[in-house]
Formats: sequence, structure tokens, C-alpha cells
Amino acid sequence: MKKFLSLLLAAMMVASLLTGCGDNAAADTNTGDDAGNTETAQTNWNVSSTPGSGTELKFRTGGDQGTYYGFGSVLAQAITTNGNGTKVTAVVSNGSQDNIEQMDLNTAQLGFVQSDVMSYAYNGERLFEGYPVTDFSTVAALYMEQVQIVTCDPDIKTVADLKGKTVSIGASGSGVYYNALDILAAYDLTESDINAQYQDFGNSADALQDGKIDAAFVVAGAPTVAITTLATAKDTYLVGLDDEHIAKLKEASPYYEEYTIPEGTYEGVPETKTVAVSAVVVARDDVSEEDVYNIVYTIFENMDNIAQSHDKGKELNLDFAAGVTAVPYHPGAAKYFAEKGYDVPTK
Repeated sequence: MKKFLSLLLAAMMVASLLTGCGDNAAADTNTGDDAGNTETAQTNWNVSSTPGSGTELKFRTGGDQGTYYGFGSVLAQAITTNGNGTKVTAVVSNGSQDNIEQMDLNTAQLGFVQSDVMSYAYNGERLFEGYPVTDFSTVAALYMEQVQIVTCDPDIKTVADLKGKTVSIGASGSGVYYNALDILAAYDLTESDINAQYQDFGNSADALQDGKIDAAFVVAGAPTVAITTLATAKDTYLVGLDDEHIAKLKEASPYYEEYTIPEGTYEGVPETKTVAVSAVVVARDDVSEEDVYNIVYTIFENMDNIAQSHDKGKELNLDFAAGVTAVPYHPGAAKYFAEKGYDVPTK
């Protein structure tokens, strides 16, 4: 009898050890930016009680070195895992204009856009001159995108110093391109006053590192991967804007907001004053109300969890999310914000 009890106790101890190993293995299978972070893997998530459609929603983000793609991938994974049947897949894209155009063609159902670019599209202005796109709605504003003027030349201290320099101002017709033109204009400069290059974030960073360009405009949430990588390889500087020219810029283009990039955001780069636009998620009007509700619910009922996987999660804020006025909100988003006491405009 004693031998039987000893064998039974030994079996129970082995089972207990195996169970412990199983928990650790589950934690290690966590994917995304915090792969292997057992605290994140074991965190409880708030899940909507509203069933989603189960239809895969393509979420166009941005370049693979930009914040849109990094943060968008985290959000897509969180929604797909915890959205009660709402499924979102993040895909690389060429940014705001491309996202709106692809949504208009229904090759994507969701997209990240700059607040100024979505206003251009909705009103048929600038890069959408004569071709308005109005079959999309706001889901939520998520964070501010800083206009970052990057250089490796310590003698370029102001925007005025860009005159005659070789400067990347984003892809022709992109949101970055128009941001660059706006800021140059505030300093009484035009595109013809610089040797303009039309490159994305990654190519701009490579060109700066190789000395092929003198400066680059990057419009993305800081820290931006391309600039972080550059700053670890070479002395890097951000060109700041002064109060006088910020006021002039905002008078001409009121969608800009003053923003200070904190010291230490990039290695060796001091605090820098600039301007920013909002990073907004938009959806086609025909995406189901249930799916958009679940998207907003999952993001804003789990802000602490999302912040563990991406720094931009720390900037999520309901007041900011519900503050878009340029384009009306999707009914699914409006439903969620109404539950939180926010009355947002709809079509």
C-alpha cells in the first residue's frame, strides 16, 4: 500500500511539473512586438459582446519602417485575437493617399491616414483635386504624427538653411510632400529653391547615411524606425521650427498643431519643436457597424495592454480619438463613443 501511495505521489508531482512547463511554453508563443513577454501573454483583455462578421478586413498601413505599419500590425493582431469575430490584417502600403485610393477601389477596407490628407480626399483638394473620395468614414484618431526634418549636417539649423540643399520631401503627391511644401512656404521657400528628391522614409534614411542628400522630411509618429536606425549609425539632427514660423504655418493651414519632440527620442538628439498632424484610422462606409464597433472597443477598452506592445499605445486617448471634425464618423465608431459620453458627427 505504501509503495502504491509513493507511486501515486510521484505521478502527481510529474503532472504538476508538466503543467508548469506548458504554461511557460504558452507564454513563449506570444507573437508581435512583445514576443516572449510572459506578462503581456497572460494579460486579460476586455472583449466586446457584439459578434463580428468574421470577414477579413484588409488594413492598409504604411512602409515597413514607419509607425503606421508597426503600430497597425499590433492593432490588427489585438483585434483579430480579441475582437469577437472581427478579423483585421495589416498590410504594407505607400501611405495615406495610397490607402484612400485602394479603399476607394475596395482592395482594402481600413486605412491609416494623416488628418490633412483625409481632408484633401473628402473635399477633392490638392492631391485629390477634382476627384473627391467620400465613401469612407472616421474610425478614430490615435496619435499625433510629427513633421520631422532630419539631417546629418550640423550646419543645417533652420528650415531657411535648406535653400540650395538636396532634400527628400516624400513621394510626389504624398502627404509628406504637401507637408514639406507647407513648411517651406512658411519660410518663403518653394520646391524650386531646393534640389528636391522624392523618397520614402527608408530610402531617405539610407541616402542621409550615405551622404547622398542633405536632409529629409519624415512625417510619422516619433520615434520612427528609419530615424532611430540612422541615429545609431551616424550623428543625426532634427531641424526645429520657431514660434514665428509655426504661427505663420498654422494661419495658412490650421490642421497643424505645435508639438515638441522630447530629448532622447533619438540617440543624442535634443528636444525639438515642430508641428504635427493626426494619425487617423478610417473605414469604408460599407464595413459593418459591428466590426467597426469591435475595432474601437478592442482598442480603447484595452489601452494598457496595447501600450505593452507598442509605444504609440501610450498616446491613446478617448478625447483625442473622438475629436475629428474633417470627416464624419462611421456609425460603429459613433455607437462606441456614445457609450462613453461623446457625441461625434456621422453622415
